[in-house]
Amino acid sequence: MRNLALIFAAALVALPALMAVAPVPAASAKKKAKTSSKKTAARKRTVPKPPPASPEQRAEATETVQTHMAEAVDLGIQNAAAMVPFYELLYRQQQQPGGEPLRVLHFGDSHTASDDWAGELRARFQQKFGDGGPGFVQAGRPFAGFRRFDAKATMSRNWKPEGLLAREGDGLYGLAGVSLATARANETITLEAEGQTLEFYYLQQPGGGSFTLEDNDVVLDTVATDGTVGPGFYRKELAAGGHHLVLRTVNNAPVRVHGWVLEKRGGITWEPLGINGAQADLLLLWDQQVLRKEIERRNPALVVLAYGTNEARRPDWTSESYAQSLGQVVKTIRAASPTTSILIIGAPDQAIYSRRRVVPYEAVDKILIAQRDAALANGCAFWNLRAAMGGKGSMKQWVQAGLAQGDFVHLTSPGYRLVGDSLFELIMGQYGVFQTVRRQVLGANENGPSIKTH
Repeated sequence: MRNLALIFAAALVALPALMAVAPVPAASAKKKAKTSSKKTAARKRTVPKPPPASPEQRAEATETVQTHMAEAVDLGIQNAAAMVPFYELLYRQQQQPGGEPLRVLHFGDSHTASDDWAGELRARFQQKFGDGGPGFVQAGRPFAGFRRFDAKATMSRNWKPEGLLAREGDGLYGLAGVSLATARANETITLEAEGQTLEFYYLQQPGGGSFTLEDNDVVLDTVATDGTVGPGFYRKELAAGGHHLVLRTVNNAPVRVHGWVLEKRGGITWEPLGINGAQADLLLLWDQQVLRKEIERRNPALVVLAYGTNEARRPDWTSESYAQSLGQVVKTIRAASPTTSILIIGAPDQAIYSRRRVVPYEAVDKILIAQRDAALANGCAFWNLRAAMGGKGSMKQWVQAGLAQGDFVHLTSPGYRLVGDSLFELIMGQYGVFQTVRRQVLGANENGPSIKTH
């Protein structure tokens, strides 16, 4: 481990200097993503129309936003050395492709749930490092507007979602914080995606029923869920290519499911685990044994924590209490995956109407302070998204540019893709610095010490 320690030490010195990582203003706030689906549109709230903007105003706002996002690369990531384990795994994946994919778990709120932002990151990383498949995908369609751009999911009508924003209940919701439950025979959930390694996550429980798994109309196996309460896993190697997967319950007994995993050889996955309206402390209310086992099973190279929008609207949070809570979330992840890099993303800007004027939402300030403090205190990297957007009050320009919605909270699809592109370029810039430092420390042909692979 001595060589890897040298890389860490060198990175601590070189990354901030080479990337010009300056202290980021503490204030920053994050917004939620909106999804569109004809099937669920009637169940979603109406987003107000943005204020009218002239072509000149829109052009000026667009130029300003794009300039700020380009400058975000210069702002950099604070505590960039916390990303070194992830960069090392990226480097090894490029040198020796073809094993298990690297996996990124992206926890968050509606900004994450829409898959616009996460989907852009997935596309950019997979273009450079290889397509590892969709990875973990929630079972069925667990909430209105659920979508993944790299997979298609359906479910029959008698499944009941459990979890999501619930702060009461048994917490046995699994990795994504939502399970589907039924006690009827012949209920189905499906997944259409590409890959060759299949896993399925479910809850084992006393008196649990059975289900079959089918691939392209061929029954693979029957899985019994009866047993001591805890996470259950099924795994099967498939032919490479496209798959139409079907889970079908066998009998009138309780079955509770968490999600699919479909992966390819090598490459990288980017797995969004967003819940509309979520706050980071929600993870602390989920059953810790089930959550820990499923994180262990995913063995992530990187975990992204992208919260803060909803916390800013909750009056009982202080900077101190939220930093402490977020620190507990980090400890929960580290207990399951000790060597994983963790990137905390500060909340984006948001605004409200006050006396017919659009003004920044002040409570974002304390959330950003807490997110930064929690990141630095717990050995995580931190990216100030609000600063990258242009700072406090920048949401107005994003709305004028057509890059944010009329609620002054959520971005539009182009806005989320712009944020994804900016973060990708920032990470790649620092990854380039890491490669330079690595060559200086280890030499061009040194593979470094053996570490846990993904």
